[in-house]
Parts: sequence; C-alpha cells; structure tokens
Amino acid sequence: MARALLCALAGAALGAVAARAAYSAFTSRVAEAPEKTATPSGEVVAAGGLGAAATWTRSNHRGEPITLLEGPAFVAGAGAAAALAPGLDPRVRLAALLAGAGSGALGAYDDLYGSTSSKGFKGHLSALAKGEVTSGAVKILGIGATGLAAAALVSRGPLDTLANGATIAGAANLANLFDLRPGRAIKVALLTGGPLLAASLLRGSPAGAALAAVPLGAAAALLPDDLGERAMLGDAGANALGALLGLAAVTTLGRPGRLAVLGTVAVLTAASEKVSFTKVIAGNPVLHRIDMLGRRPAP
Repeated sequence: MARALLCALAGAALGAVAARAAYSAFTSRVAEAPEKTATPSGEVVAAGGLGAAATWTRSNHRGEPITLLEGPAFVAGAGAAAALAPGLDPRVRLAALLAGAGSGALGAYDDLYGSTSSKGFKGHLSALAKGEVTSGAVKILGIGATGLAAAALVSRGPLDTLANGATIAGAANLANLFDLRPGRAIKVALLTGGPLLAASLLRGSPAGAALAAVPLGAAAALLPDDLGERAMLGDAGANALGALLGLAAVTTLGRPGRLAVLGTVAVLTAASEKVSFTKVIAGNPVLHRIDMLGRRPAP
C-alpha cells in the first residue's frame, strides 16, 4: 500500500503541475497570437488582433465569453503526467496516453469544427444513417476506436477488450454530458474518481493508483478557473477526463466491478437522451448544493 500511495501522490502532483503549466502557456500564447488573414493572391499574413483567442472562445450558459483552452491544457498535463508517473508498466502507460490524447484530440475537433444541427448519440447516429457525417459522429466512432485500442493493451481476451473499450469510450462521453455548468464535470470526476483511487490504494495497486490520481490531480488544478467561469473543459478536456477515469476503472476493478461501471455508464447515457441532468440536479437540494459550491450565483 505504501508504494501505491507514493505513486498516487506523484501522479496527482505531476498532473496538477503539468496542467497548470500547460494552461498558463496556452493562454499566454493564444492571447499574443496575431489574427491571420488572406491576401487576394492567397498568401496568409498576420493582421493583428485576437484571432487565435477568438477561435478558442465560446459563450457559456450566461452568454459570457469563456476560453476552451482548459481542455487542451488538461489533455497535455494529464498526458505528460501519465508519461512520467511511477508505477505504470509500458502497456498501461501507452494505454493511458492513447485514451487521453485520442479522446482529447477528437473532442478538440468537435469543439472547433462541430455543429449543433444534431445532438446526442441518437441524433448523430440518425444523421449518419442518412449519409450525413457530423463532427459528433466522427467523435463517437473515433473515441470508440481509441477506447478499444487502449482496452486491448490492458485486457485479457476479446470479450474483456470489448467490455473495457465500451467502458472507456462510454465514460469519455458521459463526462462530457456533465460539462454544462462551471466545475460540474470536474466535481463529478472527483466524486467518482475518489472512491476508485481509494480502492486502488486498499488493493495496493500502484498502477491503478497512478492511473486514477493523474487525471484527478490535473482536473483539480484547473478547477478554480472552471468555477470562476474563466475557462471550461469543453469536449477535449471532458472526453479525456472521462476516458482516463474509465481506463483506471477497468484496470483496477475486478470483473463484477467493471460490469457495474459499464452498466451505470450505459444507463446514464441512455437517460441523457430523455432527461436533462441540469434539471435533475437543480431539483435535488443536495445535488444542487454540491453543484453550486464555489460558483457564482445562478443567473
């Protein structure tokens, strides 16, 4: 247990430091980047302004501008920590890099180029059935593929790979469904990842402890900016956060626990097609109090 605790502390610290450093670097670099424009001849030149910042800016639930750079910062920070954290054998380390970077890159693609014409699994898959390839469909299929690839590195046999891959991909999508209010996705991750980390420590699993601690440390370090409504995870950060916690779950838990996680992810994902998580949380006093903790008053 002592080694597992050291691996957890190292993973959390590395994730936190790397994520904060990445966020500071990204926001500074984007703020200083000149806007690009094309001349009549087609040559791209600098025109001044904040074009790069505008690319990564969206309106939040209040209609106020907010940066999406928290997401790439989380992906970079968690990736760096996963590459350096002790306690991970090469296959598990590669699985973490694949799950985090793969889902993060696909999420960033949807952040920058996605449309709102189709929403949810049903909407994107229905559009795909009609021959329309939406950015959401690309993300769903891509995260499914990266989830299976990551699972293949840590699973035993094809059935385990399929179940674990579905858990990783499903967790990536589910985390994104909570990223609708400041700090919510990170709070959900901390509340669900905390017991997973504790289970890894009790089992004396250095790999499980490091895998859970890395994304939790990176997310916790970015929480103040998320709660302060200066930044948000976006699809990039939320997808990567969920995928890494899903990987930690399938690596740490026994088969009954893994199946329970997969079932929970499936049920919540199906419910999200019919029910608004925001309305459910607002209607429950305990959940609402947790949701508002550290936030500005609701508009």
